[in-house]
Amino acid sequence: MITRTRFSVLDRSRTREGHAPAEALRDTVALARQAEALGYHRFWVSEHHGVPGVAGSAPTVLAAAVAAATRTIRVGTGGVMLPNHRPLVVAEQFGVLEALFPGRIDMGLGRSVGFTDGVRRALGRDKEDAEDFGAQLGELLGWFEGTSPTGVRARPSEGLRVPPFVLAMGEGARIAARAGLPMVIGDLRAREKLLRGIDQYRSLFRPSPWAPEPYVVISGTIAVAGTAAEARRLLVPEAWSMAYSRTHGTFPPLAPAEETEARTMTAKERGFYDSGLAGHIAGTSEQVAHELETVLKGSGADEVLVTTSGYDRTALLDSYRRLAALFAPGR
Repeated sequence: MITRTRFSVLDRSRTREGHAPAEALRDTVALARQAEALGYHRFWVSEHHGVPGVAGSAPTVLAAAVAAATRTIRVGTGGVMLPNHRPLVVAEQFGVLEALFPGRIDMGLGRSVGFTDGVRRALGRDKEDAEDFGAQLGELLGWFEGTSPTGVRARPSEGLRVPPFVLAMGEGARIAARAGLPMVIGDLRAREKLLRGIDQYRSLFRPSPWAPEPYVVISGTIAVAGTAAEARRLLVPEAWSMAYSRTHGTFPPLAPAEETEARTMTAKERGFYDSGLAGHIAGTSEQVAHELETVLKGSGADEVLVTTSGYDRTALLDSYRRLAALFAPGR
């Protein structure tokens, strides 16, 4: 089943301790080239504002750099947070991308707003804006379809086919189903919740010009290494960054695994850290293959979007290489 499933990459341009944010962006572009060579289907980038540990604040700009540096891999966003932007502007940005890189652009869309109150104020948004996501999504698609009632025409977007995907969290699965759009759902650690969301999406799905049938992308962290211990170490920097954010209110750059493992943590930090390490698909190639077969059989997913981050870029690339050997063994 693994060899019949598409595998893709979402890179969040995570900054590393002691390294400039510009280096994280260059690392993202380099990883996209490597993912293309390894046979991954898509390469997506994300949107974060005012987060110290993430350099990717302008996903369509970064997607343009990725598309220009690659030749065949599909490029997109995972995602543009639609409540942060006017739908016309989003349509124009993706229209320009599709015009420049025809047949290679994906439009992944999310419904989150800024990470903190300060960021939301800077964006001119508040939490209630996420409640209008369904209407915003309909307006955005209308710009491509030429159905806007304003008399304004979106250029060069109108008439172009940029595949839209909905990042589904809670209500997102229902919105994706009612709009007849492909859905991206995570995370792989919460299996029962993930499967309920997929079942709900499929049961409510209405065919549309964008998608005649349901299309499910499951997302999450996957780490593959020569030993289970090495795979676990790849997860350590992100687990500590998440634990720190939960206890200190800020999301720091990734630190080396050995630095984190030598750290004296409070009981609260240790709890979040241990939780951050648990439940991911991580281990040797054989262990990961077995776990993926189980997940794919249970979910019937059409695609897997891998979201792994790591301080050690060499180990991260090795993980992606080992995973590619599982889904594209003859490549």
